[in-house]
Amino acid sequence: MLALLRPLLAACLCLLAPGARGRAPPRGDGFHYQDISDGNGKGEIYFNGVRLHVETPRLSVSATRGSSVTLPCHFRYEPELSAPRRTRVKWSWLPANAAGGPVAPEAFVRETEVMVAVGDRHRSYGGFRGRVRLRRSAPGDMSLVITGLRLNDTGRYRCEVIDGLEDESVTVELELRGVVFPYYSQRGRYQFNFFGAQQACRDQEATLATFEQLFAAWEDGLDWCNAGWLADGTVQYPITAPRGGCGGVELAPGLRSYGQRHRLLHRYDAFCFSASLKGTVYFLKQPTKLNFTEGVQACAGDGGRIATTGQMYAAWRLAGLDRCDAGWLSDGSVRYPIARARANCGPSEPGVRSFGFPPRNMHFGVYCYR
Repeated sequence: MLALLRPLLAACLCLLAPGARGRAPPRGDGFHYQDISDGNGKGEIYFNGVRLHVETPRLSVSATRGSSVTLPCHFRYEPELSAPRRTRVKWSWLPANAAGGPVAPEAFVRETEVMVAVGDRHRSYGGFRGRVRLRRSAPGDMSLVITGLRLNDTGRYRCEVIDGLEDESVTVELELRGVVFPYYSQRGRYQFNFFGAQQACRDQEATLATFEQLFAAWEDGLDWCNAGWLADGTVQYPITAPRGGCGGVELAPGLRSYGQRHRLLHRYDAFCFSASLKGTVYFLKQPTKLNFTEGVQACAGDGGRIATTGQMYAAWRLAGLDRCDAGWLSDGSVRYPIARARANCGPSEPGVRSFGFPPRNMHFGVYCYR
């Protein structure tokens, strides 16, 4: 009987041995985990009295489409270490339009891996492959450099630094400088379900606007009394001058919201977001006015293509495009951009004037993109 109890007794003595209680089991992730026995009694622990800090000097960064941008992230130790340690860095991303499909709400907060680096080795993922790197301009600099910015790169980026049991992170918001514009179908108002609105914006070299982008546009004076889809699946519209039929005069200026709507069944307009472009939007001078087909051919003959509505809005807002001549655009609409309001060029406020979607055999000028 005593012989049977000896292994159990030996195991108990091993557990009671000094230092055995704080020993961590081996891990298989390539990191060395030290014995930890010092803590503050509140669940917060330190390794060897050294604390890891991860910091960013900027909580948000804005850039232009097609450019490169750096999202700052630095880490340091307190007190400072005499020798470098082996750390793991992970950048992840939560898109601004995370609600881009018919998925469960809990999936909206799921972050996507952008890059993981250990020492000099790194790996990038998905649409970021080949477009991202770590800056490493100084010890502890883990800033993320993204090249060839795309419209859908906006969102919240997380820089996470891992050293043993220490794990700290910061987030940086990436925004594109651009313009929000309301958009409706050639068939009339309130024709888009959510997915139709997404496609309509893409067709105009744009994306569905986020709530933050629409709010910023409202702060800049956007006033539009037709509800439109946003990237998060809500339906809203901006009002700067309260009035009847637009929420009523009793409500203060702001964004009117219908909340989340059914993405397949409910139909509204869209609020699109267009960023700056690499090319140029210009009015093509012609001796005579053109119908739509002639306008398309004229732009091609000039070495370009007919401009989209999104390109015109971006050129108006970001490049100061100003032309008091109505012209065809690629969706069959007729518009003209006014950066400096003046007599005989529409209302007293700057903006993109619209003639809607006239019959394509009518004659106007044409706006091209090259």
